[in-house]
Amino acid sequence: MKKLYTCLLLLACSLNSFVTNAEAFRSVEISTSQQALPPVMIQGPMPIEAQYFASLLSDVRTEKAGQATFYIGNYQGYPVVVAQTGKGLENTAAATAIGIERYHPRAIINQGTSGGHDPDLQVGDIVLGKRSVNASNFKTPFRDKGEGSAPLEWLPMDLLASEGSAGEGDSAKDAERIRYYVADAELLAAAHAVKGQYKRGKVVEGTIASGNFWNNELDRITWLHTKFGTSTEEMETASAAQIAHSYGIPFLGIRVLSNNLTNGGHYDPSTATDCQAFVKQVIEQYIKHSKR
Repeated sequence: MKKLYTCLLLLACSLNSFVTNAEAFRSVEISTSQQALPPVMIQGPMPIEAQYFASLLSDVRTEKAGQATFYIGNYQGYPVVVAQTGKGLENTAAATAIGIERYHPRAIINQGTSGGHDPDLQVGDIVLGKRSVNASNFKTPFRDKGEGSAPLEWLPMDLLASEGSAGEGDSAKDAERIRYYVADAELLAAAHAVKGQYKRGKVVEGTIASGNFWNNELDRITWLHTKFGTSTEEMETASAAQIAHSYGIPFLGIRVLSNNLTNGGHYDPSTATDCQAFVKQVIEQYIKHSKR
């Protein structure tokens, strides 16, 4: 009995010594429920509109889906996905939906080059898309055989206005309207906060027109500028905005003028890198708040 008591006493002393020593060690506690930050997605249709930003990422892996290539990495310690979407409304819409489903971005910026509609804008100027619009959704008024076509009389057609016909019947009247996609206020504020750092030209708010058209008719460009309030045109932003809005993802379009027929501004492909460099500053501003 005396031996058992002595053993228990020694065991208690040993445990007390272990606890005392353990308390003297430095320690760190790791939460197993810590969540990864959601990425920001930067979109550009062509290689010259995406690969400069992709080159800024660290720890990059590449994934492909359809026409799109996704560069997944980090920029200044924050997760970023650069999506080279391919040109046009369809490629961009598909790439946007795939990117949202795969990477669950907290925000999307669609950026790249564009052709000016506003004579006051010069090659190198940047348009922040306070609004974007699909400028290829139209309904033509009836004209009989032999009466030709009158594209300046076409009516806008909102494909999301109703579940009925967009062109005929009672629901068609509801669809005879322009649908604008409005930019996210926080992304727009981040762009405004850094616009003074852009030296290639001025940075203004405007309306970005998108459509699978390449408009070289000055009367057509003037009509779009007058009727839709368009500042510049390209083939992607509005389709990305439509998909982003359907998923509830904050969105902003940023487009640099690479040419402007309305004032003789000739095409300059170097503007693509200038735009991405500006978007880099926008992202730096935005992620300051995202890390909080």
